[in-house]
Amino acid sequence: MPIYHVKHTTKYIYPSPVIDSANQIILSPPSDNYQEIINHEIRIRPSAIVDSYFDYFGNKVGVFTIVEPHTDLVIVVDAEVETKPVPVPTDFWSAKSQWENIDKTSLEVDFLDFVKYGTYQSLHDIKNDITAIAHREKTVLQCVQALSAYVYEQITYQQGVTDVETDIDKIWELKAGVCQDFAHLLLEMLRISAIPARYVSGYICPMGNELRGIGATHAWVEAYIPDYGWLGIDPTNNCLVSDRHIRIAFGRNFSDCTPVKGTYKGSSAHTLSVAVVITNEKIKAEEEIALQQEAVYVHEISEPIVVTNSYQKFIEMQQQQQQQ
Repeated sequence: MPIYHVKHTTKYIYPSPVIDSANQIILSPPSDNYQEIINHEIRIRPSAIVDSYFDYFGNKVGVFTIVEPHTDLVIVVDAEVETKPVPVPTDFWSAKSQWENIDKTSLEVDFLDFVKYGTYQSLHDIKNDITAIAHREKTVLQCVQALSAYVYEQITYQQGVTDVETDIDKIWELKAGVCQDFAHLLLEMLRISAIPARYVSGYICPMGNELRGIGATHAWVEAYIPDYGWLGIDPTNNCLVSDRHIRIAFGRNFSDCTPVKGTYKGSSAHTLSVAVVITNEKIKAEEEIALQQEAVYVHEISEPIVVTNSYQKFIEMQQQQQQQ
C-alpha cells in the first residue's frame, strides 16, 4: 500500500500591511477505511494558534486570527498518508430494486443535501442531453459511470478559463474547465437523475503522468450506490477513486470544502499562490525548496483606483455625521 508525502503551501502577499486577519482552513485529511494519516502538521506565518472543530459534514475545520500588521500570510501543510485500494461495487441487485432503494433513501435527512439540484438557464438542455444516458433501465452504478464518461468526453481540461465562482451555465457554455468544474457538472447530472451525490476535495497522487491534476489540489464526486454506500468517481480522469486519491473533505459543493477563506482589514489588492508537492518518498530539504518555487496556482487581485480629493472627503464625512 503506497505512502504519500504531501506539502501544500498557500501564500497571500499584500502590497501594504493588513491587520485583523481572521481565517478558516479545511486542510486536514481524515483517517478512514481507505486512508491512514501517519503524520499531519500545519504551520502558519505570522505565527498563529489554530483552534479546530468538526463541521456539519464531519470535516475538520481550523480557525485562526492574526491581529498584528503583516504583508504576507503563509500556510504550509505537511502530511504523510498511507492509502488503500477501494473495492469496486458489483451489481447484484436488479435495476428496479436499486432505484426503489434510491427513491426511499433520498427522503432521509442525511441525504437531503445531496439530492437537490440547482436552477439555471442550461438546466433544460442538460436534462435533455442525459436522458438517453441515465435512465432506470440501467443500474445506478451503470448510470454513474455513464454520466462520468459523458462529462469526461464533453468537457476539455483547460486551466485559466474558469475560477472558483464559475457557475454551471458558464461551464456548459465553455465546455472547458478544471477538476472542480468537472465535479460540479457531474454533481448536477447525478442529482437531476435522482442519485445522491456529494463534492469531494483532496489530492491526486503521482505514479507517472497519465492523470490530469496530478500533484495539485483535486476534486471529484461521491455517488450513493445501493447496498454499497458512497462511491468515489473522478470525472476529470473518468476513473473510480482508489489508492491514488487522498480525501480532505466533502460537502454539497466547493463552498463547503474551501481550503482557505477569511477576511482582513487593509488593501483589497493581493496575490494568492498555491503550490502542492506530492511524492512517494521523503523530500530532502534542498529538493523541497527547489520544488516549491513554482506555484501550481497564482491569482492576483488589483485594488480599484478611486480618485477623490481631501475637500470632497471632508464634506462626505460631515454629511455622514449629520445623518447619524
